[in-house]
Amino acid sequence: MTRQVAIVAFEGFELLDLAGPMTVFQMAATLSPARRGRPAYAVQAVSWRGGSVASVTGVSIDTVAWSGAAPGTVVVPGGAPLREQRCGPALQALTPWLQSLARSRRRITSVCTGAFALADAGLLDGRRATTHWRHAATLQQLHPAVRVDSDRIFIHDGPVWTSAGISAGIDLALALVEEDHGTALAQAVAGEMVVYHRRAGGQSQFSSLLAMSPGSERMRAVLAHIREHLTAALTVDDLAAVACLSPRQFARAFRAETGQTPAKAVERIRAEAARLRIEAGDGSVAAVARASGFGDEERMRRAFIRLYGQAPQAVRRAARGGTRTV
Repeated sequence: MTRQVAIVAFEGFELLDLAGPMTVFQMAATLSPARRGRPAYAVQAVSWRGGSVASVTGVSIDTVAWSGAAPGTVVVPGGAPLREQRCGPALQALTPWLQSLARSRRRITSVCTGAFALADAGLLDGRRATTHWRHAATLQQLHPAVRVDSDRIFIHDGPVWTSAGISAGIDLALALVEEDHGTALAQAVAGEMVVYHRRAGGQSQFSSLLAMSPGSERMRAVLAHIREHLTAALTVDDLAAVACLSPRQFARAFRAETGQTPAKAVERIRAEAARLRIEAGDGSVAAVARASGFGDEERMRRAFIRLYGQAPQAVRRAARGGTRTV
């Protein structure tokens, strides 16, 4: 059976939000063995009235009118018109169309701020959902009935899937392919696209290294040294030597540039490395604690509680549950 996928276009949509999932489904159709001459997916871009629709970049895509589409899966990309609540005729027409599809239990998904369209249609009320971290607070404020989680790559709640910003749409589409046709095809698509197969839905959108973002090359070198030597002692004296500063000068300069003490930075980087392993199911909790420099489970558990509000075992359960109904 060929699965019909419709990806919505509207004036000002984010191009990669549309192109990423479209490429995943088209690649899956190419790589999967056709059954009785039917490919795994048939993908089309749809819009209110059809025709050429311009993205925010100015690149346009040809579409068909969504009134003539009968998709099993709908993907709504993000874009400024959605998050800024610009209610033109096309976006006003999108709400009842999505509602009609939801009544027939179609699978409806969003990328980035496409979640605003799903929320406007009432499809996220009482459900867990995510969007780009920068716009999560606005989504929650506009739609208090939605359980917004800003720290997830994607979330699957019933027939509704939502994902974080831009590249997370590829992770979402790979998860849909895996649900439809199994892990082998999703891995094959990821390999052809040269992307990681695949970030779990429960993974965080945030990076400690990106958040600290020091301005000087010597402090960036210190952060790189920490990341590459997680199991070392990483004392202030050790890190000061990497920066070619006295311990006192280093501690003062490091905090000024990163907003963190050296000890807190080491803990955050170790915790992030451990979290990635935990989410990926890479070894036991005790093994992850040793490999990430915590030494023992209890020390790592306390760090996770401080930084993430939950223990490593809970993080692993959440990552495994990223593609399940919650």
